[in-house]
Amino acid sequence: MRFMMLMYPGPAAEVEAGPAPDGEVGKALMDAMMAFNTRMVDAGVLIGGDGLKPSRKGARVRYAGAGAVTVVDGPFTESKEILGGYWLIDVASLTDAVAWARQAPCPAGEFIEIREIWESEDFGPVPITPRFKATSDEMPTRRSVPDSTGWTQHSRGGASMLVAPSD
Repeated sequence: MRFMMLMYPGPAAEVEAGPAPDGEVGKALMDAMMAFNTRMVDAGVLIGGDGLKPSRKGARVRYAGAGAVTVVDGPFTESKEILGGYWLIDVASLTDAVAWARQAPCPAGEFIEIREIWESEDFGPVPITPRFKATSDEMPTRRSVPDSTGWTQHSRGGASMLVAPSD
């Protein structure tokens, strides 16, 4: 079963200049997060994941019906909870997904929402068009690319995750 673990980091993430707080606290948090990601990769449960930049770097597209579309540039100050990142995992059950989420090195006040992914079988007998099959077949199944710092970018099916170098 695939699950999306959605990370809600709290309001401080909206004003930080980088993916973690500055200084030793931020370094310790990033080291702990990369160790957590590496454990999920090593366990074979991590399909992908990424952190998201603050909402000031994004936009929302709202649909009002009859073709009416409104685009609102960030930041989204009216929102109390802003999505900060995600992990896509493949585990046997919601209980297993919760067990992984409980291990995430999240500071006080942050939370992770876990949602099961709809699978193709959930939609019943739906014909797969040749175009969809061709598109699916073109997606990479897995690729790993180390960068100059030793970090590795793992990609699978269009999702990716940075993994810390192993000692």
